[in-house]
Amino acid sequence: MFKIKKRPLKPAKQPPLYNVLENYTDFDPPGNVMVCATTGEDNIEQRAKVLGESYEIPVEEMQRLLRDGGLYVYPDTAGVVTRGLFVSKVDPTGASPRQTWVLDVEQTAHAEQLARSAAISLDEAAARVFYRDLPEVLQKRLTQKNLGIDYSTLDRSVAKGGDLTSIDFRKDWSPYFKRKCSMPDGSMVETGSIREFADLHGITVEQAHTLLEQGGTVELADGVLACQVLNNQPTVARFNARQYAKAKELMQSRGLHIMDALSEMAFNDPVLMRALRRAEQDVKQ
Repeated sequence: MFKIKKRPLKPAKQPPLYNVLENYTDFDPPGNVMVCATTGEDNIEQRAKVLGESYEIPVEEMQRLLRDGGLYVYPDTAGVVTRGLFVSKVDPTGASPRQTWVLDVEQTAHAEQLARSAAISLDEAAARVFYRDLPEVLQKRLTQKNLGIDYSTLDRSVAKGGDLTSIDFRKDWSPYFKRKCSMPDGSMVETGSIREFADLHGITVEQAHTLLEQGGTVELADGVLACQVLNNQPTVARFNARQYAKAKELMQSRGLHIMDALSEMAFNDPVLMRALRRAEQDVKQ
């Protein structure tokens, strides 16, 4: 008799964390957010894992915040406040989707001042400050059910999920928002988490944080890593030792800033520019 071989079962794919994405990052900070929403069942364990990694909050604490709502105030660093607070807003009636966002240091100070002057909770003050700073068009949409989204325009698999159950207002570097780094040969390499980015380039997580938040350069054993931050969005490029040497020559001979020198060197590098043009064409196709 012949034995019938059973095909091994493929592991079930985990559903996407977000199936509705709306980009508001072109607006002025601090309202430059990405609206990341979910229809259907809210997978708190999956969200907690991703948000915890993104915002450096313990997963257990993040799960509690997503279930019950509340604030996470980042601890001082050597007595100096360097980060604001993470906010999770949960409607106990379930009538509106769960929401999360982060206030920067200045927004946090405004929220604390508002809480004192208006004699309201810090949770409520944080919500008022956050909503006030959002783009006007998004403020209006937040008053509408499901952000006023026309479900007939959504993919059927998304629309059949029903109402929005969660909204994360994000502008962070995370595995779900992969950023591209231009490499010395003109190729583009994607990274997700801060640690993944740091490991790729052989730098520390602290160096990666500083570079992506403030811009500038980090010298490497075989070149340099450069980052420009526009509208809170980092653009990263890596250059080899030869390219970096040419940029430093331009910087010294013409009195250029290192970032300007790297840009001019890149524009005059035929191999690099050909590769970048090919990459742009691939994106358009």
